[in-house]
Amino acid sequence: MSITVSIIEDDSNVRTILTDWITRAEGFELVSQYPSADKALSKLPEDKPEVILVDINLCGESGIACVRELKPSLPESQFLMLTVFEDGDHIFDALTAGASGYLLKRTPREELLAAIREVHSGGSPMTSYIARRVVSFFQKQTPSPLSGLEQLTAREKEILGLLAQGFAYKEMADALQISIGTINTHVLRIYQKLHVSSRGEAVAKFVPLRGLPQIKQKKT
Repeated sequence: MSITVSIIEDDSNVRTILTDWITRAEGFELVSQYPSADKALSKLPEDKPEVILVDINLCGESGIACVRELKPSLPESQFLMLTVFEDGDHIFDALTAGASGYLLKRTPREELLAAIREVHSGGSPMTSYIARRVVSFFQKQTPSPLSGLEQLTAREKEILGLLAQGFAYKEMADALQISIGTINTHVLRIYQKLHVSSRGEAVAKFVPLRGLPQIKQKKT
């Protein structure tokens, strides 16, 4: 089945390019495109796309605010930021708002399509430069007690560690030899205990932890 995609982008030229890339690619279906946050907020919940590409610098309400408002009504949709902003504030505001990935607009077509597939399968794609910024930020943080972490079971901490490593749900299920349904249940409980609603927020709370299990991906 094709991955359903929506676009929120106010630049008509960029929107046209993205539309062309997605509609011509095998395995993708473009279900809608919107030039502003306002229009997306009123219509996107009806579209229910699996992946949503979002620009940050939209006319009117920002893309980050748009994601924050849409996430509760589209909990199964994955938001992938596609922007020119490379600074830490925008990156972490987007991730904590509910975005699962962050790419720069200069990302080539094939890398963008691969990122859509990755975020759809449970991954957190980021442009390499952005990923380095994230790692650098995390390394500078001072560990401090965080509410909810002490409530996690050993298995939940294990899965949280895998989420932080960027594992897709299927990869976690294979590595731990449990079903994807069980993974979903554990992730839901992690979100509830940490009072978060996205992988980005959960990973942000994971950072101060030490000694979480590290599981290598199986060789294929």
